[in-house]
Amino acid sequence: MKYDVIIIGAGMAGMTAAIYAVRAGCKVLVLEKKVFGGQIINSLKVDNWPGDLGVSGADLMKKIYHQAHNFGVLFKEEEAISVVNKEENGGFVVKTDESEYASGAIILAMGTEPRKLGEKQTKEARKRPISYCATCDGALYKNKPVVVVGSGNTAKYEIMYLKKIASKVYHVHHDDPLPKEAEAVFVAIGRVPETGFLNGLVDLDKDGYVVAGEDCKTSCSGVFVAGDCRTKKLRQLVTAAGDGANAATAAVQYLG
Repeated sequence: MKYDVIIIGAGMAGMTAAIYAVRAGCKVLVLEKKVFGGQIINSLKVDNWPGDLGVSGADLMKKIYHQAHNFGVLFKEEEAISVVNKEENGGFVVKTDESEYASGAIILAMGTEPRKLGEKQTKEARKRPISYCATCDGALYKNKPVVVVGSGNTAKYEIMYLKKIASKVYHVHHDDPLPKEAEAVFVAIGRVPETGFLNGLVDLDKDGYVVAGEDCKTSCSGVFVAGDCRTKKLRQLVTAAGDGANAATAAVQYLG
């Protein structure tokens, strides 16, 4: 079956794009390799989404998922492993870990994933649990010592959150020795875009983000990008939603 638009990623950007595209009369498929909703579903409280003060990330994305589903968007829990530009017929083929699908346009909305610990710190962690989300796993270490690895704003947030739960929170920078006393390691050393599978389909910057402006158009005609995997300064729910709307509108115009 050929779709008008295939969207890779089911976070805020991908779901917003899906809603806009399907309401414009397109047949839309959304592919997601992990969990529908994106990384925000791990947030217990979201205060910066207009109109929903204190909503949990999971509840917010559940509402948006049902909205998209009710409009007729098809969701599949499959991992995209390649996108092939079929120039002879102006379309694309997306291969997944289970099947392959054809479409007239593609919207990339994969987001980012946590940067992993280096080999040295991984060995030092030994059998201690390694977590990339304090709000997800912090409660498991109530009144126990933990360590946060990182030096940016994310690390500061993780430390503040864990101080309310753990008996002690150690803080080390990337590549520093890990304290032996800590019973769990929380990693907050940045994120990387999930663009490795694109294999030259579109231009990427030096950090692997898809190069595109506010119009969300990539270097490949018919391929658009939305959300955190795009080159941009601010990566928030509202900017992801805006990207999704822009990318879908551009895709609909491209399809004619």
